[in-house]
Amino acid sequence: MVVITCQHEHTAKHGKDRHGAQRLKCKACGATFTEAKPQPLGSLRIGMRDATTALGMMLEGMSLRSIHRLTGIDRETLGDLILAVGENCGALLDSIEGVEADDVEADEIWSFVGLKEKRRVDRNRSPELGDSWCWIAIESNTKMVLAHHVGERDSESCWRFMERLRKATVGRFQLSSDGLAAYRMTVPFVFRGNVDFAQLVKQYASTQVTTRYSPATIIGAEKHTRMGNPELEKVCTSHVERLNLSLRMHLRRFTRLTNGHSKSLDHHKAMLAIFFAWYNFARVNTGLTGKQTPAMATGLATKAWSLRELLEKAAEKNF
Repeated sequence: MVVITCQHEHTAKHGKDRHGAQRLKCKACGATFTEAKPQPLGSLRIGMRDATTALGMMLEGMSLRSIHRLTGIDRETLGDLILAVGENCGALLDSIEGVEADDVEADEIWSFVGLKEKRRVDRNRSPELGDSWCWIAIESNTKMVLAHHVGERDSESCWRFMERLRKATVGRFQLSSDGLAAYRMTVPFVFRGNVDFAQLVKQYASTQVTTRYSPATIIGAEKHTRMGNPELEKVCTSHVERLNLSLRMHLRRFTRLTNGHSKSLDHHKAMLAIFFAWYNFARVNTGLTGKQTPAMATGLATKAWSLRELLEKAAEKNF
């Protein structure tokens, strides 16, 4: 017996679903279905206005509990919102390719998930918890975040991070980093000599006073050429370190000495993807002329996106 499935070639509009998506009805078989299109909020039963309001609060440094008290949106819903939007924003960031860069700076910023590394080891908790490092590469002229990676501060994470940076860029550019040894071993293999690479190695004063959150006093810095012909006067990590400050100010989970830290690695990665997508495409950078976003300065966008536009365009990339 052969069953011929209707292809629904002739349809008519048949109202809308609870999310506002167009429903269609097949004139041949009578089946009804929803028109396939990108869903910025996935299957969440929350309006776009509430979603953008909550995300805007998150991106301005508010905790989930504070947002829940002000908006009435359940914390579980807020967590699901982060995962749904974070996945789309990750796809948007992964689509960045062929950007012409001139001067790129790379650095790592520390945070933790669930609990700090020493306590995680003592309690024999999951390897996904504990210390977490976010590797960041920024173009110093356009302030565009070209690549980021969440992982350990080791050679494997450095390799994945540099692979993302290579995919996002085109042509030869200058790369500056701190003195981490993983860069020296990884950059030459990933870029195959197609980059001018130098490191800024800072020297710290020795002290007998142990401090937990304040670094030792910097007494000097040396610039070392590692590959190619970098301009040593341009070697610095000031711009990416300034971005680290913005990250700690805009995301509550990066604020030190609070209980607002990430409780799961998936939410941690998702929120970072949302932040960097917002930073590149929606946040006007005062360091750029003409009220531009980094994406505008790079040529990837013609205007600053609203949060709604960011969510919709990110969903299209992940559709």
